[in-house]
Amino acid sequence: MSARRFAILDRDGTIIHEKRYLDDPAQVELLPGAAAGLRALSAAGLGLIVITNQSGLGRGYFDRPRLDAIHDRLVELLAAESVSLDAIYVCPHVPDDGCECRKPGVVLLTQAAQEHGFAPGDCLVLGDKACDIEMGRRAGATTFLTRTGYGAELEASGYDAADYVVNDVAEGAEIIAATLARGALPPGRNLLRPANGAKSLLPNTRLQC
Repeated sequence: MSARRFAILDRDGTIIHEKRYLDDPAQVELLPGAAAGLRALSAAGLGLIVITNQSGLGRGYFDRPRLDAIHDRLVELLAAESVSLDAIYVCPHVPDDGCECRKPGVVLLTQAAQEHGFAPGDCLVLGDKACDIEMGRRAGATTFLTRTGYGAELEASGYDAADYVVNDVAEGAEIIAATLARGALPPGRNLLRPANGAKSLLPNTRLQC
């Protein structure tokens, strides 16, 4: 396994503005502070991987070339902010397909870990939806719920399964970078101690995203 750790990030509502079934590259817009947060994570030595559910593909709202163009635009915007992603992994299925790659499943996270040489439990998962947090928990990772996107609404509902709740990726990056600078824990263990005990999911929490 590589000594390098990775941040696993959701796309919509975490890095870019949430737009239901985004199908136009021209509408890709970085959230305030997202690029700065990603830049800070990278400066702290972390790799950056995006894992995103894109059921719009399975629903026929857009095709793979269109999605590729959207991601090309995302990469372009981040490059202008001196940020480079290591990879983007996509689940194209609708929830009723019953696939294993759709978050909160860990198939794409496991694939990323195998291809980039890290232990799933060593990564940091940041996202605005319950399925992001549950994916991270299933992998044994440290999880950050961002209040961007749907995160604030989820927090207000009483959801408390994430290890940390932060305003955005930038605030999450501050916590992660500070902990890494202290050399808090050796490889093979979670980097951070849960702030709230990482309680169980609410019975009625929707994991779809």
